[in-house]
Amino acid sequence: MDALLALDQGTSSSRALIFDRAGRLLAVSQRELPQHFPQPGWVEHDADEIWTHQVECAREALAEAKVRVAAIGITNQRETVVLWDRKTGRALHKALVWQDRRTADFCEQLKRQGLEPRVRELTGLLLDPYFSATKLRWLLDNVPGARERATRGELAFGTVDSWLLWKLTDGQVHATDPSNASRTLLFDIRRGDWSDELLAAFDIPRSLLPEVRPSAGDFGQAVEFGVPIAGIAGDQQAALFGQAALAPGQAKNTYGTGCFLLMHTGTQARTSMQGLVTTRAAQVDATAQYALEGSVFVGGAVVQWLRDGLHAVRSSSEVQALASSVPDAGGVVFVPAFAGLGAPYWRPDARGALLGLTRGTTQAHIAHAALESIAFQSAAVLAAMNADVGAHERLTELRVDGGASANDLLMQFQADLLGIPVLRPRVIETTALGAALLAGLGCGLYESAEDVGAIWQLERAFEPRMSRDEAGARMAQWERAVRQVLAG
Repeated sequence: MDALLALDQGTSSSRALIFDRAGRLLAVSQRELPQHFPQPGWVEHDADEIWTHQVECAREALAEAKVRVAAIGITNQRETVVLWDRKTGRALHKALVWQDRRTADFCEQLKRQGLEPRVRELTGLLLDPYFSATKLRWLLDNVPGARERATRGELAFGTVDSWLLWKLTDGQVHATDPSNASRTLLFDIRRGDWSDELLAAFDIPRSLLPEVRPSAGDFGQAVEFGVPIAGIAGDQQAALFGQAALAPGQAKNTYGTGCFLLMHTGTQARTSMQGLVTTRAAQVDATAQYALEGSVFVGGAVVQWLRDGLHAVRSSSEVQALASSVPDAGGVVFVPAFAGLGAPYWRPDARGALLGLTRGTTQAHIAHAALESIAFQSAAVLAAMNADVGAHERLTELRVDGGASANDLLMQFQADLLGIPVLRPRVIETTALGAALLAGLGCGLYESAEDVGAIWQLERAFEPRMSRDEAGARMAQWERAVRQVLAG
């Protein structure tokens, strides 16, 4: 039986999953990935630990599944920056995670210089620490000798996909795909190439950069496993593909560490007027594909905070039961701006707040408000997306995935706020599934994107129950809370 191995390297864990040709999950192995916070607003990962965990998970999943693997697909946390030595294959510094805000002041400086309109025109992105370029610039300027060595061609830069690809191929392949390249602030999304203009603006040598290849195709051989690597996509674009959202107007929301709502726009790069970004979708051939995206910085991470920060639960799986022990949040509104606010607000300076506390507030009310905060943020993004596309293209359904999408309370509240069905597939591991399906296309196991689209199956549809007046009042309450946070 032909099977596909997906390496799913995320913000909170590294995983390996094996799927059969029909998209059924055969085996999974996972390691939790520690995060490092050397200063407030700084977030780092150990790049060597990422690699070690990922390859250990792959070995374990293969041993469990006992099947022949036709190809490997890689999907990854995007924007996170790794800088390494081409000769030794060792990272020069811990990876700077997409949540890291250390370059916020530098971004503001570049905005004052008037760079943002040109950045937006070329990349579809905003000038924000979220994206890779200013993080890479920080490493070049702050790691002793890094800039000089980069100028001499001794170093390589990549997002996590490139790092894993380099390690898997023993340094033979330094490449990425358009979905990851388009998150760096260095890639011209319409030309489909690195921008010399932006490289000069950020003072980054072109020699650092990986080759950009289509998301499905030849990425070399995984030396240890003797298997071709045939698919790569950033986690959110992989999830869009795994959700079979392959046509313009289809959308998904992934509830992971953050929340990421993407709408496919086909071969058209649409410019948002509502604080969203334009990005490249997974690309199976030479034809560019695009999407509109809204990113919520803190989604499922709020559940981790309830566990590790507040100690309200012992495990993340207990949150639904705690939240369901009360009928509502008791007037509490939680704005979890631990790392600033993403779309559609884009305020890196925002900080989290609990509003509406009384003597009667319990941990259960806070847990309820925490889950609601995930849905509120996603609803704000969807409202921005609907405003961008216009009434005739408004979303009529939302496909959901990611760990927190298993939470029925959250999914029902999301449907209530949006007023449209929320569709949860049988396989909610759609990020990994998307990477596997791209690899299947890349190695010839599937003939077309339409073949893989037929694999998607519905597990449950959450229909809205709340009146539109009540939903509007709840969203207004949320927006008032956000305004208070921003005013502070």
